[in-house]
Amino acid sequence: MVTQIIDDIMHQIVSKTMKHGEKLPSENELTTKYKVPRMTVRNALTKLEERGYIYSVQGKGRYLKEASTQIQLHLTGKTSFTDKMKEAGYDLKTENIYCEKIAYDEQLFENINANKEDNVYKIARIRYINGEPIAIHNSYVSDSTFPKISADGPKIESMFAYYRKLGYNDFASKKSLLSITFPTSNEQQLLACKSMVPLIVVESDCIDVASNKVLEHTTILYRSDKFKYDITMD
Repeated sequence: MVTQIIDDIMHQIVSKTMKHGEKLPSENELTTKYKVPRMTVRNALTKLEERGYIYSVQGKGRYLKEASTQIQLHLTGKTSFTDKMKEAGYDLKTENIYCEKIAYDEQLFENINANKEDNVYKIARIRYINGEPIAIHNSYVSDSTFPKISADGPKIESMFAYYRKLGYNDFASKKSLLSITFPTSNEQQLLACKSMVPLIVVESDCIDVASNKVLEHTTILYRSDKFKYDITMD
């Protein structure tokens, strides 16, 4: 019965029988409708909340999530995320959360042409649109390419802006890979999402066009519950 309740509510959401922000029937009302114990109804609602379809308001009940914000998701590395969002008119804010040296990873080091003896750093930033966390950007760079990255990394918000200061001005990418994952407990806190909310993962490399040098490998985790993505190639 848990599955039936979830399926019924999901059908109402997909068919738009229920409107964004609309209050769901109470647990008692759903218990009567489906003729099941209250715990069964609660389990179904909990699963829907974990997946990001509904949310609870203390003392008031559960509501269908608000309408998703549509974001243009560009899959090439010619322009920085910051520039893309600002050009599109989004209210973007970026917070650098850490810069740390990572352990040796053969595939990752190979992606950025780093040797095993090189120090590779992971620079992580959270992106906010309209005050809400939308994504975590992880950039992996080698100190063989950027000798001052350990000192500069904690202050970087836009990698492209940093590269431009160092004389790199024209960028490209090899390819972009898309996959789906679920957030770790730390990522749930950073992105303010539930454990069962899928994250869209975009992986790519940033290349300096003039020298054909790989500057970084990037992994971006996008929330899927608050935003709709207009996927474009540029």
